[in-house]
Amino acid sequence: MDYSKRLTLLHALCLAETFDDGDGKKPNISLDEYNALDSAHYLASFITFNAIQAADRQIAFEHKNNFDMLSVYQTYALLCFAFLTLPLAQEDMKPDLTAAQIIIAKTLFAGLPEAELMEIIESGFNKFKLIGEAEAEHWSEFRENLDKLNLSFVVAGTDDDSPHSKEEVLPLFGQLLSQLCEAFDAG
Repeated sequence: MDYSKRLTLLHALCLAETFDDGDGKKPNISLDEYNALDSAHYLASFITFNAIQAADRQIAFEHKNNFDMLSVYQTYALLCFAFLTLPLAQEDMKPDLTAAQIIIAKTLFAGLPEAELMEIIESGFNKFKLIGEAEAEHWSEFRENLDKLNLSFVVAGTDDDSPHSKEEVLPLFGQLLSQLCEAFDAG
């Protein structure tokens, strides 16, 4: 199975698991309705929401008490998006990071005023560039661990022979998010 098909399959599976319109109907999970880049937007947000929960954090609390932490969540989602889309280059697919920033922010922070969204996007992207360009060993290790975890999640969710389920892998994202939050809380 091509990597792009894995992303669309995982998107459909995660959406089907979390979708609840109140009457028990399931969303359309025809893979023809999805494309890999849209799936990466969804999955980066899905992973980040789950990481926030696993790290015992809340967007509403951070919005009131530590607004800059929202940009850390945005950074984390962008990093997930980047690692989810990296293998797509082998299939000649190129992600649009500018569009991804906006889509992810509107997904993660739905309901916030546009001015706040723009501040989160700008600050998140600055942190994203900082982490991406950092040569310090701890940042290199963080990037490597997040990359491996994203790949593990995709495999766990789409390969019946995977040694782990996606439900086992998903909480590990919370640990990495906690590390990122601590790094930016510490200065």
